Amino acid sequence: MKNNIFGTRLKELRIQEGLTLQKLASAISIPFSTIGYWETGKQDNPTMKGLIAIADYFDVSIDYLVGRKEDY
Repeated sequence: MKNNIFGTRLKELRIQEGLTLQKLASAISIPFSTIGYWETGKQDNPTMKGLIAIADYFDVSIDYLVGRKEDY
């Protein structure tokens, strides 16, 4: 099974904030199906633009999102 640190962390952050896929997608202008694919590992990690949007929205570092750091 493919290691999906990004997807796992994205899902954890989304759930911690009480967001549905649709609400997060609307907030960061990314299709909800794409976010779902990232969370399940069915699609590769986002582009830099997508990473920045997610990091900014959740106020975490990109290094945290991709597994280079353990803290936000």
